[in-house]
Amino acid sequence: MRLTCAFATSSDTPEHVRIAESLGYERAWCYDSPALYPDVWVQLCRAAERTSTIGLGPGVLIPSLRHPMVTAAAIGTLVDIAGQDRVAVAVGTGFTGRFTMGQRPLKWADVADYVTTVKALLRGEIVTWEGGRIRMMHPEGFGPARPIEVPFLLGAAGPKGIATAQAIADGLFLAGATPVPGFAWEPYLMPGTVLRDGEGYESPRVMRAAGHAVTVAYHFFAENDLPTELLPDFEEWRHAYDDVADDERHLALHDLHMVDVNERDRPFVTPQHVELMGAAWTPAALRERLAALEAGGVTDIVYQPAGDIPAELEAFASAVQT
Repeated sequence: MRLTCAFATSSDTPEHVRIAESLGYERAWCYDSPALYPDVWVQLCRAAERTSTIGLGPGVLIPSLRHPMVTAAAIGTLVDIAGQDRVAVAVGTGFTGRFTMGQRPLKWADVADYVTTVKALLRGEIVTWEGGRIRMMHPEGFGPARPIEVPFLLGAAGPKGIATAQAIADGLFLAGATPVPGFAWEPYLMPGTVLRDGEGYESPRVMRAAGHAVTVAYHFFAENDLPTELLPDFEEWRHAYDDVADDERHLALHDLHMVDVNERDRPFVTPQHVELMGAAWTPAALRERLAALEAGGVTDIVYQPAGDIPAELEAFASAVQT
């Protein structure tokens, strides 16, 4: 299983990617949520200029945020800086990237249309989008020559998304979903923290580094109307947002999403919640978990740290590589 990482994209992400490369991480994915984070393509290009081997890409890209030509040009720019063999693109229907703007996820048919259009543009073909005929026309010095061939993965979990990935993608990007056998490339996102020697769940460091891994589950279940009995204290948590107007609840809900714990969520990030949600692991328990994921078909573990990110990257890599 390959050791890779992901970042809630920040202005410090390029330096964190450099550190990850030095620690042996093989790829870095950056989140695409412009209401929360800086532009993902700018930070990926900055990271490319500081590194030489680590793979780079957005994970996951949200089609509705950009015209397919804009995405094709962004991919070309990153390829121009990093080299084609380092770039991959993961695409999804939109969790945080759309919910933070009051929108529901896209239909998989629309995602498939978008991805096939971007791939055709990268090949240098003329395609039709919104009634207009378009083609990448970048001359030498303005972008890499076509064809540009980079792998695409889909962030999917349900049957429609998996079927779409089987039809048009090179792999499946998993975030909390059950591994699906049969994909040659199947990264699995894992936020949280590694417990240090003698450290318990009540450690302030653990709470800071694992809180985002607890709250993301509440955010996801609430936004997607999933069965609430799967999460501890879910109804009490939901009442913490009762005083927020319905048309603005998504703004409060995703405050500090995957970065830290907001004040409404904080009472529900306790040592007990961290333990119950599996957001912190001993090195031995982590290796056992990774072995089970690998047996299920996962090819890459994608670790997303929070808190002291360089220290968390180092601790996770050390636990996995021991």
